[in-house]
Amino acid sequence: MDTRYILDEQVGFLLRRVTQRHLSIFSGAIPEMTTTQFAALAKLTELGPLSQNHLGRLTAMDGATIKGVVDRLVRQGMVVTSPDPDDRRRLTVSLTEQGRAAYLAAEPRAVGVTEATLDPLTERERAQLVALLAKMV
Repeated sequence: MDTRYILDEQVGFLLRRVTQRHLSIFSGAIPEMTTTQFAALAKLTELGPLSQNHLGRLTAMDGATIKGVVDRLVRQGMVVTSPDPDDRRRLTVSLTEQGRAAYLAAEPRAVGVTEATLDPLTERERAQLVALLAKMV
């Protein structure tokens, strides 16, 4: 059979395999939280309190996903939510001291996860890959 579509050469397939590898490295290094929980904590650490919707947009999560992530973080005592004083339909998400401490404890390991994910590449290849991926989003 002659085909021009070779699965192992397709960008989506390769990206999924790299993502699977990255998620495995992450869960081994930071088993106490998911990548989406870490992303939410990272963005809240970086920017301070945010509306749940805005936090979702900044972390590339849809409305249902960010709601689930925030709900789990609330149950774990990592964040608190409060109604926005200007729009009571909107929830503001803020880090707790426990959430800030958990993020700060995990951050060095997250840097290691990135290093381990990129380990097969040279420094130049790493910079190229990150620049190309950023260009695609």
